[in-house]
Amino acid sequence: MSDLEFCTTRREGRVLVVTMNRPDVMNAVHAPMHHEMSQIWDDFAADPDLWVAVLTGAGERAFSAGNDLKYTAQGGRMKPPASGFAGLTSRMDLEKPIIAAVNGVAMGGGFETALACDIILASSNATFALPEPKVGFFAATGGVQRLTRQIGRKPAVDLLLTGRKVSAEEGQRLGFVNEVFAPDELMAKAMEKANEIASVSPSSIRATLRVLRHMDDMDNLRTSLLYSRQVLMDLRETEDFAEGVNAFVEKRKPEWKNR
Repeated sequence: MSDLEFCTTRREGRVLVVTMNRPDVMNAVHAPMHHEMSQIWDDFAADPDLWVAVLTGAGERAFSAGNDLKYTAQGGRMKPPASGFAGLTSRMDLEKPIIAAVNGVAMGGGFETALACDIILASSNATFALPEPKVGFFAATGGVQRLTRQIGRKPAVDLLLTGRKVSAEEGQRLGFVNEVFAPDELMAKAMEKANEIASVSPSSIRATLRVLRHMDDMDNLRTSLLYSRQVLMDLRETEDFAEGVNAFVEKRKPEWKNR
């Protein structure tokens, strides 16, 4: 994995540490980075010597600010991989656990990427939100499906429709954050958890995750994610979509057309 441009990786025993590495844009993800991350997860899945992964963001400000809207506004049309946002949100067959070490802002697709991980550990200064409705999007890469499954429909709808920010502590109370740590302790605690998981039977871990993925299939998660992608394609044709992206880039309040 030495030819990476938008991420860094390192191996620590049985653990793969993946760092989203675009700190100048708060680790926002554009299409080339989606594809790079998809390859990282493909390689992780195929490597018998790697049993657990930790995913985090470079710098102190952000895990990931989500979709790179400036790339979108500039006409970036390269399609994300079939494996979804960050090569992860539509990946349904990975039988190795991923721990999200959320070290700052996790917005939009960044939050959805964390939700697609198996465990979320957060810094006390982490902030979560699905602000897509504020820019003419919706949480189309698993936010609608995973948040409602992980914390229940009513509290999830509040976050999905308002786009409001949630602290790490509130995230833990709601149930999507497992534990909260001081910023300078987060990565050490994430590695501690990863090594704890790596100390037990990898066959048992695979079996557990296989059943969990099967439960997702029973809930038609895969079908719902595909439907979200189609709805997003329809949304891209609306005036509100274009207005939301342009307003964000121009740092002004959107003027919604409702068409």
